[in-house]
Amino acid sequence: MKRLALIAVAGVLLLMAAFGVGGYLGTRHSAEFPRVSAFTRGELSTPGPFVYCDPLFTECFDPQDSGALDVDPGNVVQLSVPDEIGKHLWRLLLVHEDGAIEAIFRPGERSAVTIATVDPNQGKLQRIVVQLPTIVLVDGEEAETFHAEWSVAANWPAG
Repeated sequence: MKRLALIAVAGVLLLMAAFGVGGYLGTRHSAEFPRVSAFTRGELSTPGPFVYCDPLFTECFDPQDSGALDVDPGNVVQLSVPDEIGKHLWRLLLVHEDGAIEAIFRPGERSAVTIATVDPNQGKLQRIVVQLPTIVLVDGEEAETFHAEWSVAANWPAG
């Protein structure tokens, strides 16, 4: 699934370069962007976006921000998204050892999610990804990608 995420990011960057849209990959301070919140075991992570574009890719930023949390099998992670994310269609991607689980939330449907750190079929949680999906045209065909992404790594104790 990591490969799929990398391919998606590469695809967004290639599209921007190919069409000349969003020809500006600038650096802006990540405090200017919405932040997600992930909480477990008394620890809070509030990363800004890894990549952030407007939905038409006319302006893109590449802050490469990400978060991390120490997790264990006995505690859940509480994820919350601000209104700037929750008022739009948003995707939650839970990357596990043996696969990924995806959930799509409609605008205003949900701003908080409880996440188990171990899935009986997919194994230990490795990463939580929040995306704002969008549709782009590639060779006259519609393709789904994302215009913004936030990421929180799940760090497991050694041993």
